[in-house]
Amino acid sequence: MKILITGGAGFIGSHLARRLIKEGNIVTILDNFSEQVHGDNKDLDEDLMSDSVLLIRGDIRDKSTVEEAISDSEVIVHLAAETGTGQSMYEIEKYEATNVLGTLNIIQHLLSNKTAVRKIIIASSRAVYGEGAYSCSQHGVVYPDERDEKDMLKGVYDPRCPNCKEILLPCATKEIAPFKPLSYYALTKQVQEQMVLMYAKILGIKGIALRYQNVYGPGQSLKNPYTGIMAIFSSLARKSEEIRIFEDGVESRDFVYIDDVIDATYQAIVNDNIFVDSFNVGSGETTSVYNVASEIVSYFNSDSIVRNTGEFRVGDIRHNYADLTKSKEMLGYNPKWKFTEGLQIFLEWVENQPIPNLGFEQSLKEMSEKGLFKKSESI
Repeated sequence: MKILITGGAGFIGSHLARRLIKEGNIVTILDNFSEQVHGDNKDLDEDLMSDSVLLIRGDIRDKSTVEEAISDSEVIVHLAAETGTGQSMYEIEKYEATNVLGTLNIIQHLLSNKTAVRKIIIASSRAVYGEGAYSCSQHGVVYPDERDEKDMLKGVYDPRCPNCKEILLPCATKEIAPFKPLSYYALTKQVQEQMVLMYAKILGIKGIALRYQNVYGPGQSLKNPYTGIMAIFSSLARKSEEIRIFEDGVESRDFVYIDDVIDATYQAIVNDNIFVDSFNVGSGETTSVYNVASEIVSYFNSDSIVRNTGEFRVGDIRHNYADLTKSKEMLGYNPKWKFTEGLQIFLEWVENQPIPNLGFEQSLKEMSEKGLFKKSESI
């Protein structure tokens, strides 16, 4: 099979390329080696330099480059995107051009030309749900809107029921949950997903959206200060610098190990029984941000102090974890990695990497200047 991976030199893309090559596929990688993600590295890893891989250095925003990359591909896995919830709130044009117009270039080419493409898979995100599903003692499962800033300034970080205003408890989010994006990044992922699935139907090809949760593992960017708390915490812990935890540290995420993400993506590629649909890809479990930081500090035997600051970013969510029932039944996806096991492998890899000059404080300064980074009055 001939498969195009946009953003194929990135974290998920490079792992996927290895799996596809191992299974005997021919892979085209389109990537612009963005400095924010790749730093000074402008080439593929050595093990990806083979006769089974064609590298096209170029930008998803360039129509002629997209046309060249699609060529005789049978499947497109569209991973190329700008990532970073906070940054997206003020770098709007950058996120619009890459995430939305870049996707449009793919769709426009498929509409205007006869191609061999029979399936397109889009990397969507749990961010499309916003807060996602919560449980109210009076109203059952509800889908709250953005948290009230007045509450957060008082140190009340949990969302409230949209009906009775009671504090809510998180529960697993199914794919039927409504779209409620809380950041511009999330909005672009929603548009990407809906665009791909809409035009897959129009084109008569298969379309699958994979709503990835928080993906982690060896190979992820340690240089991007706008995304990836494990990378940020690891860099700070290795230098024994203070680790500032936003809100009260109880906020949680569904961390899914890269091998499980690749399994789900591979199943989406080879499964020919699905026409057009969306699926959650996560672990189905939650881990608090404070616990993540504590585990990392312990691993490195670091002198870092982990401190809850009461600071919060506009556009962040409180909790979210995936209901995997549909993914298990239709994709055959069954995550194998527990968080503690995956974290151990990730940190063993990190230990052998150079400590990056992350620029995390600069990223917070940028948000603060835009009125998007604030602090609770209770701390």
